[in-house]
Amino acid sequence: MKVTTEFSSLLESFFMERLIRQRQASRHTVTSYRDTFRLLMQYAQHSLRKAPGELSVADLDAPFLGEFLDHLEKERSNSARSRNVRLAAIHSFFRYVALHAPEYSAIAQRVLVMPSKRYQRRPIAYLTDVEIGALLAAPNLKTWIGRRDRALLLLAAQTGMRAAEILGLRCENVVLGSNAYVQCLGKGRKTRNTPLRKDTVSVMRGWLREHQGHPSDPVFPTSKGTALGHNGLRYLLNKHLATARLRCHSLLEKRVTPHCLRHSLAMSLLRHGVGTSVIALWLGHERVETTSVYLQADMQMKEKALAKTNAMAARTPRYHPRDRVLAFLKAL
Repeated sequence: MKVTTEFSSLLESFFMERLIRQRQASRHTVTSYRDTFRLLMQYAQHSLRKAPGELSVADLDAPFLGEFLDHLEKERSNSARSRNVRLAAIHSFFRYVALHAPEYSAIAQRVLVMPSKRYQRRPIAYLTDVEIGALLAAPNLKTWIGRRDRALLLLAAQTGMRAAEILGLRCENVVLGSNAYVQCLGKGRKTRNTPLRKDTVSVMRGWLREHQGHPSDPVFPTSKGTALGHNGLRYLLNKHLATARLRCHSLLEKRVTPHCLRHSLAMSLLRHGVGTSVIALWLGHERVETTSVYLQADMQMKEKALAKTNAMAARTPRYHPRDRVLAFLKAL
């Protein structure tokens, strides 16, 4: 019972002391780590025939955790990126174990050297202005839900806020007036203010007047008054996407997610000449280098760069070496 008690106390102190009290991790981080260990306990119960309270640290060695990660990919159809997120949570726990339970340091070290899985990065999915317009025209404005969905999609498309940031908005976070903006708490617990266009201000003013929520109420509630969740957001997006595809056939070829609207804004800003440093501030990126991925995705910018390169090559005379050895090397 000593080992079992140690594992239970280590897991509890890892969440309560390490994550919440010392690191002051965000709610999203704690939830992600919690879900990782829930999945791990379920797999251990099925594979080892042990209840979560009967597990020991020794049971969670590197080979077993490798099998668990493979299970996530093969049985639960998790992507390599999702797999790496689960492994990061496990690594964090075993770093804590190595410090607070030295008798398990050998096991912890073997777990900590488990590498993340490399994966192929897909091109960024984004929508054109025409496709965004078709999506915004899809909700039925004669219904309460349709007016809510139109306001949500317009705000997401204009601000580029993350899904969690949109869903976490409260009425007090939307400031309407001469210098209208919306305030959100982003990654790293950083508060970010994003200005609003006049058309967005008009739609949001009408929605908030109809909503009549208190300052602490969610901006986009469900029909029952509770905060809209991620599943609800994906549902409403897919519903209106189906309608938009009837009008805009190019949407049939694209996989659209809530994050796709964020990418769409970044690409629009980039094509209108906004610098990457400003886009990084707008989107709340931790590093400006993160925004460079949009440069790689813009084919129009690449084609312009190629055209300039071809023009320069045409004006520059070709080099013809006179030395026999240099001529030989150039011919290779």
